[in-house]
Amino acid sequence: MTRHIRARRGLWPALLAAAFWPGLAAALDVDLALSGDEDMADEVRGASLLLGPEGEDLSAPQDVLASARADYTRIVGRLYARGYFAPVVSILVDGREAAGIAPLDAPDRIDRVVVQVVTGPPFRLGTASIAPLAPGTELPEDFVSGAPASTGIIREAATAAVTRWQEVGRARADVSEQAVVARHPTSTLDVALAIRPGPVVRFGNVSVSGAENVRTGRILQIAGIPEGEIYDPAEIERAETRLRRTGTFRAVAVEEPESSPRGEVMPLDITVVEALPRRIGAGAEINSNTGLALQGYWMHRNLLGGAERLRFDVAVEGIGTQVEDDGIDYRASALFTRPATFRSDTDLSFRIAVERVEEPNYRADRLVLGPELTRYATDDLTLTAGVELLVEESEDATGRRTFQQVSFPVSAEYDRRNDALDPTDGYYAQATARPFAGFGDSETGARATLDLRGFQAFGPEDRVVAALRFEFGTVVGSSIEGTPPGYLFYSGGTTTVRGQPFQSLGVPVGDEIVGGLSRAVVQSEVRFAVTEKIGAVGFLDAGFIGEDSFGGTGEIHAGAGLGARYKTGIGPIRLDVGLPVAGDTGNGVQLYIGIGQAF
Repeated sequence: MTRHIRARRGLWPALLAAAFWPGLAAALDVDLALSGDEDMADEVRGASLLLGPEGEDLSAPQDVLASARADYTRIVGRLYARGYFAPVVSILVDGREAAGIAPLDAPDRIDRVVVQVVTGPPFRLGTASIAPLAPGTELPEDFVSGAPASTGIIREAATAAVTRWQEVGRARADVSEQAVVARHPTSTLDVALAIRPGPVVRFGNVSVSGAENVRTGRILQIAGIPEGEIYDPAEIERAETRLRRTGTFRAVAVEEPESSPRGEVMPLDITVVEALPRRIGAGAEINSNTGLALQGYWMHRNLLGGAERLRFDVAVEGIGTQVEDDGIDYRASALFTRPATFRSDTDLSFRIAVERVEEPNYRADRLVLGPELTRYATDDLTLTAGVELLVEESEDATGRRTFQQVSFPVSAEYDRRNDALDPTDGYYAQATARPFAGFGDSETGARATLDLRGFQAFGPEDRVVAALRFEFGTVVGSSIEGTPPGYLFYSGGTTTVRGQPFQSLGVPVGDEIVGGLSRAVVQSEVRFAVTEKIGAVGFLDAGFIGEDSFGGTGEIHAGAGLGARYKTGIGPIRLDVGLPVAGDTGNGVQLYIGIGQAF
C-alpha cells in the first residue's frame, strides 16, 4: 500500500521566488509516497529537508536539488536508526531522479517533487558479538540475537564496550573493526565488532589555559587530577565539576591536547573562561498571611585570586504581615568560602550572621558565627560538619531568656532528583544533627532532623508526577524552656502544612503556643502537565507537634488545596491556594507564591 501525503507550499515563497528567480512563479508541491510501514511517515518527514519546515522557504531550483540530494542520506539514516535496513528511496523532481541531475544542469523551474520511500521489513539482530570485553562490561539488554535491530543499539553496545575499557585505564580504546551484514532473505542483521583496548594510560602533566585572574596553582588544586595515576574518565568529569562548582568560571573543559603523542602517558589541558568576578541578585516571595519577603545579595567570586567567594546577604521578611503579633524580620550575613581546602573535594567556609526575628510566637535577636567544612563525597552525596557559636536573646510565652551556646552541626544530603527545582523522578534524603553545649543558664542537648522526598512520573509522556515528603525532627536533652526558640518545632505554612497559617501549631502555654520538642510532617502532591509550560497541582499536607522529644502528647492538623505552575528558565513559578481540613488552627484561605516546586 502506498500512502500519498501532499505538502503544498504557500503563496509568499512562490511570489518571492518569482521576483528573484525568473521563471519560477508557481507554488512548489512536495508529496510523500510511502510504502511499507505507514507509522514511519512522521519519521521520514522529520528527517527530510524537503518535507520538513526547512522546505517551506525553498524556492530556487538549486536549493531544491541540494535539499533533495541531502535527503537521500538523511532518510536512509533515519530508517536504519529505526531498524529498516532494506529501504528504497527515490526523489523525483518533475519526474526526474534528483540524484541523476548534475549540479550545473539544474532546470530553470521546478513545480513538483515526489519523495518515494519503500521502508521494507523491520530487521532483527542475527549474530550480535563484540569482543574483547573488559571485566564488568554491561552491554545493552537489546544487543542480543533476535532483538530488533537498529543503528542506535549498535552504537550503544560499542560505546559501552569502549567506555568500560577506558574506565579500567585503557584511555585509547576504540572500535578497530566492524562487520555489519544485512541478510535480506531473512530480514536479519549480523553485527560483529572488534575492540582494540590499547595500553594502560596514566595521567601526565596538567596545564592550564585561559586563566586571567585566578592563579594556575589554585586551578590545579581545585581540579585535583592525580598526575601519575592510572587514567579514569570519571576523574576528568570530577575535575570539571569541581571547577564549575566554584562559580568562578563560565566554561570549563579538560581535554588531551591534540598535538600530544598518543602514548602511555596522557597530558591534559584545563581550559577555563572566567566569569565576571562580581554578581548581585534579588528575590521575592509573597504569602497571604506572612506578607512579602525580599532578599538580595552581593558576591565576589574570586576575592583573593584562588576562586574564593565572599557573599553578603540581606533579607527583610514579614512586610505587610496579617499574622497577629508577627513583625518584620531582618537578617544580614557574610559568608566566605574557600574551595579545595585540605583536599580538592572539600570546601571551607566561615559565616557570620546578625538577625532580628519576630515570628508569630517568639521574638529573638541573635548572633551566629562559625566555620564549616563541606565535602562533596560523590556526585549525589554531600557531607558537612562545623562549629557554631550562638548568642541570643529571645522572648516567648515562657518568658525572656538569654542563650549562649556552642553547637557542632553535621549533615548528610543524598540527592538523586533529576531536577532540584522541578523534579519528576528520583528521591532526596537529608539527615542533620546538632549537638549543643550551653553556658550559664543555657541547657545542653541535641537537635536532629530527617527529610525524605520521592518523585515518580507516570501516564502518557510522564505528564503526571506523584510527589511525597516525610519530615521528622526532635530535640533531646534540653527542655522547651532551655532550648532556643529557633531550634524548636512548629507546623503550618508552605514548608510544613499548606492551608494552615504559618507556625499556627505548637505546644499550648496558656492562651499562646511555643515550639515543640518533636515534629512529624507529611506533604503529598499530584502534579499534572496541562501544556508544555502550564501545570496544575493538588496537594494534601498534615503535621504533628509533640511536647516530648519522641512524640508523646501533641496535636495534629492538616490542609489541602490546589495550585498552578508556570515553567520558566529559572524554575516553575508556584501559586498554591490551601484550606484547613483538620485541626482547629486554621482561619481561612492561605495563598503561597514562589519559585520552584513546594518540595
